Amino acid sequence: MCYEALLVLALLAATLLLPHLLVGAFLHRVAAPFTLWIQVFATLLVYFVWFWSAGRRTLAMKTWKIRIVASDGSDLRPAQALLRYLLCWPSFLLGGIGILWGFIDRDRQFLHDRLAGTRLIGER
Repeated sequence: MCYEALLVLALLAATLLLPHLLVGAFLHRVAAPFTLWIQVFATLLVYFVWFWSAGRRTLAMKTWKIRIVASDGSDLRPAQALLRYLLCWPSFLLGGIGILWGFIDRDRQFLHDRLAGTRLIGER
């Protein structure tokens, strides 16, 4: 997750920070905080749903040889990837409770994976 966070920070810098700096410099305006949060949410939504769907993987997932699949082992459909993304937010924002759930889950799944019908698998 730390490696993925570094990649996501670079993505957000390119898609969020740079455009807002240019707007601020040339138009002398600053975006409202709510607008920034919506942009972060939407950028991450597009990034993760696209990579998790149809068997694609993020660079961090490729590096660590991890895939996300449906419970039956098939590739995720976009709707299932979207559900997983939406369920990830409470997992992180509530003190990481959904991540800690993996320590007590019988299959070692995160709470958002259990609820979305997905699972992480390692590749050989």
